[in-house]
Amino acid sequence: MPRKLRSNFPRGSYLWAVRNAQWRALGIPEEDCEKPKIAIVNSSSGLAACFAHLDGIAAELKQALRAAGAVPFEIRTSAPSDFIFAPGGKGAYILSSRDLVTNDVEVAVEGPQLDGMVCLTSCDKTVPGQLMAAGRLNIPTLMIACGYQPSGEYRGKHVDIEEVFVGAMHAQMGYLPLEDLIGMSREAIRGPGVCSGMGTANTMHVACEALGMALPGSTPIAANSPQMFDVVRRAGARIVQMVWDDLKPRDILTPGAFANAVRTILSIGGSINSIKHLQAIATEARCDADVYSMFERFAAEVPVLSAVRPIGERFIEEFEAAGGCRAILKRLQPMLDTAAMTITGRTLAENLEGVSVADADVIRPLDNPIASRPAIVLLRGNLAPGFGIVKTGILERKSTRFTGPAICFSSSDDAITALRQGDIRPGHVVVTRGAGVCGGPGMGGGSSKVVFALDGAGLGEQVAMLTDGHLSGLVCKGLVVAEVSPEASSGGPLALVEDGDRITIDLETRRCDLDVSEKELERRRARWTPPVAQFDSGWLQIYRRNVGPLSQGAVLVEPK
Repeated sequence: MPRKLRSNFPRGSYLWAVRNAQWRALGIPEEDCEKPKIAIVNSSSGLAACFAHLDGIAAELKQALRAAGAVPFEIRTSAPSDFIFAPGGKGAYILSSRDLVTNDVEVAVEGPQLDGMVCLTSCDKTVPGQLMAAGRLNIPTLMIACGYQPSGEYRGKHVDIEEVFVGAMHAQMGYLPLEDLIGMSREAIRGPGVCSGMGTANTMHVACEALGMALPGSTPIAANSPQMFDVVRRAGARIVQMVWDDLKPRDILTPGAFANAVRTILSIGGSINSIKHLQAIATEARCDADVYSMFERFAAEVPVLSAVRPIGERFIEEFEAAGGCRAILKRLQPMLDTAAMTITGRTLAENLEGVSVADADVIRPLDNPIASRPAIVLLRGNLAPGFGIVKTGILERKSTRFTGPAICFSSSDDAITALRQGDIRPGHVVVTRGAGVCGGPGMGGGSSKVVFALDGAGLGEQVAMLTDGHLSGLVCKGLVVAEVSPEASSGGPLALVEDGDRITIDLETRRCDLDVSEKELERRRARWTPPVAQFDSGWLQIYRRNVGPLSQGAVLVEPK
C-alpha cells in the first residue's frame, strides 16, 4: 500500500476543491491529482549562458516524470551568474542571491506542499542554494547538474571564461592588447553551461555527487550532451521512487557525507567557495558537521589526484572521460565513509561496486598523486583568529613563508588605482577589507580583480594579499589569504592593520600573524569605529541585517 502523500487532501474538502478547480483549468485530469507532485526547480534565465538551456532540460524531465507516474510542476528561482550580476551593488548580489534561491524554493514548494523536488542546478550559487532548500524542507530531492559549456580557441590557443577574466585585468594594466581581449571574449564560450574549469560551479556539481545527492556518474557532464539527457530521464524515474520510499535529504546529508565531499574537493583542488557553501548546506540540514574543521584536518591526508584548470592543465572534458566524480570516489574509497546513504537508496560502497578509472594519468591513484601537498589550506593566527583560506595550487613555491609591510585599502578599486600609480611594490602585503558577508555585504567587492591585476602587473609572485572578501573559483594565482574571519566590518583584527605593519603568512605552520603588540592593538581597537553600513533598502538590506557568520556558512538567521 503506497504511503499517504502530503500533497493529497480529503476529496471534497476546501483545499481539494479549490486546487482541483485550478489544476483542471491547466489541463490536469482529476485522477492525476492523487499522484506524486514533483517540483522541477528551474533557475532558467536569458541573461547568462549558464542557464540558457535549462528550459529544454525541464521539458525532457516533465516527460520522464509523467512516464514514472508523477505530475510535474515547474517552479522558477533567481538565476545568479557572477559575471552578469557583478555590476549591481558592487557585487553584493552575487553571494546574497544564493540565499534568495533557497527562499524562492521554500515559498514555491512548501506553500503548495509538493511531494518532492528535482533541482536543475547550474551556475555557482544555484547549486548550494538548491541544496540548502533541500536540507531546510527535507522532502525527497534529487540534483541534476546541467553541465559545463564548450570553450573556444583564439589564435590557435585554448580560451575560456577564465582567460577572459584574467585577460580583462591584464588589459587594464596594459599587459594585454585590447584587441586580443575583445577577440578572446568573442571565442571563449561556444554553447550553454557553466564555466568549463574546475571553478565553483563544477566543484559544487561534483560535491552534489560526493554528498550522495546526484545520480552516480552524473558529474561533471557536458551541457546538452546525450549523457546529460540520459541522466535527466533516469532522474525522473528515480525521484518518484524516492517519494514513495520517503528517502529525504537529511537521511543523506550526514556528517559522513560531508566528510566525503570535503575529501573529494581536496583531491581535485576545487574552489575554496565550496567550503562556505557546504557549511551552509549542513546548517540548513541541521547536520552537526563542522566543514571548516574538516578541510583543516583532512588537508594533510588527502593528496591531489586530478588537476583540472585552473590548478592544472587538464580540461574538464578529460576529467569527465576519465570517470569524473565516480572515479575520484573510487580512488578515495579507502578513506571515505562508504556506509553513507545516497539518493539511489544504496550506500556509497554499493554505488562504487565495479567502478573503474578510464585514465590513470588524469585521475591518479592514491600512491601516485599529482601532489601530496594540500591544494587548499586554512590558516589561523592573530590576524585570522577564525580562519583564512589559501588556495595553494599544486606548483612548488620558492618559499612557503612571506613577510612584508602592509599596504591597506578599503576597496578593490582603490587597490587597483594604487597599483596603476606604482604605490604597490614587491614585498608588500596588500590588504583589502570591507568585503565580508556583512561589510560587502555578501562578499561583494571584487577581490578577484585585484589578484588578476597584480598578476597582470607582474607582481603576482612578488607580493602577498589578505582580504575578508571571497575569490572566484577560477582564481589560483599568487599567495592570497581570502575570507579572513572575523571580517573587518565586524571589528576583526584585519580592521586594525595600518600601512607599514609587518605581516607574516606561513603555509607550513598555517599561521597568519600581525607583528604589532597587543597593547598597540588595544589602543587601535579603542578608537576604531564601524564603517557606515551600505544599502538601507531592498534585498541587500535584508541580507546585511540577517546574515550569519561564515563559520555557519553565512546563512540567513533570525533577526537579532
